[in-house]
Amino acid sequence: MHGAIRVSTSFLFASLAIVGAARADAVEDFYRGKTLQMVIRSQAGAGGYDSYARLLARHIGRNIPGNPRVVPVNMPGGGGIVAANYIARVAPKDGTILTIVSQGLATDQALGLNASFQADLREFNWVGNMSDSNQILAVWHTSPTKTLEDARKRETTIGTTQAGSISQQLSAFYNNVLGTKLKIVFGYPDGHDVDLAMQRGEVEGRGTNTWASYVSISPHFVAQKMIVPLLQVGLRKDPALPDVPLLRDLARGPADQPLLDFMSKAVAVGRPIATTPGVPPERVATLRRAFDLTLKDPLFIAEAEKERAEISAMTGAELAGLIADLISAPADIKARVKEAIQPKKQDTVEISGGARRSSE
Repeated sequence: MHGAIRVSTSFLFASLAIVGAARADAVEDFYRGKTLQMVIRSQAGAGGYDSYARLLARHIGRNIPGNPRVVPVNMPGGGGIVAANYIARVAPKDGTILTIVSQGLATDQALGLNASFQADLREFNWVGNMSDSNQILAVWHTSPTKTLEDARKRETTIGTTQAGSISQQLSAFYNNVLGTKLKIVFGYPDGHDVDLAMQRGEVEGRGTNTWASYVSISPHFVAQKMIVPLLQVGLRKDPALPDVPLLRDLARGPADQPLLDFMSKAVAVGRPIATTPGVPPERVATLRRAFDLTLKDPLFIAEAEKERAEISAMTGAELAGLIADLISAPADIKARVKEAIQPKKQDTVEISGGARRSSE
């Protein structure tokens, strides 16, 4: 009897191994000779999303069975909404599409901020997160504001991009939840323009930028201490910024902690990579495994270091859980966050045609 059980068990394991090998062969056969598209939510050469997506596209094909080509396809518009809607509704659902998704879209869906966003991110197949670099509130070195406490005591002009951008939302959140007195100057075309405004003395600081972006794109700002970080937002402190306060540690009472945690998780979404809904599970598993291998690949690491691209990997399963947590947060918490990210009229100034225009 025992011998029969051993034979049956051995037969089962052998059968499973054969099935697994057959599926692996089928995946390899599918990808051999294929061209995958990496859909990028911004214009070519425009900032971190494009550079991170292209970096991954140059290397991940080596780690996908069948070694398909991966070509970048830029699809800007709506702060990433155009690309996300395409992934959800139009793109092939066969595993031949990869995309880098806007960091703020999980928050957008959770809070119902934009009716034109028609995707459900919980249906995306998340491949992995390339970077969860903390968002930084920073001022130019000439500003009298040197600490977060200073920003609570004196009005500090902070440059941001368009209304509703993450830079404006976070600045408003700091005012409404932490008690800062930031004067939010909005309407700059992009972060580069905010940096120029800081250098000209038009504003004292920048509403938000990742620490990784400062290090990679403006390393002289860091090396020469031209910016003073006041606050960092993420799940944990950046090792390079041990003395800069972390948002999650700054609750002024127990009722505020869930709001700080929500915003910290939102920032940790970082540089997320996905494929379309409806992809066969074995192909999703293959893409996730290829992503994990690529981020450990010496050739990838060498190029990332050359580009000063901060890499802090998060698996596809972890990323999916993080996004699900944000979208399924309690309704009362989401309602309070939605209110907290809206700037008060008296706190904002719009810049138009190179001149500021008060929104009072």
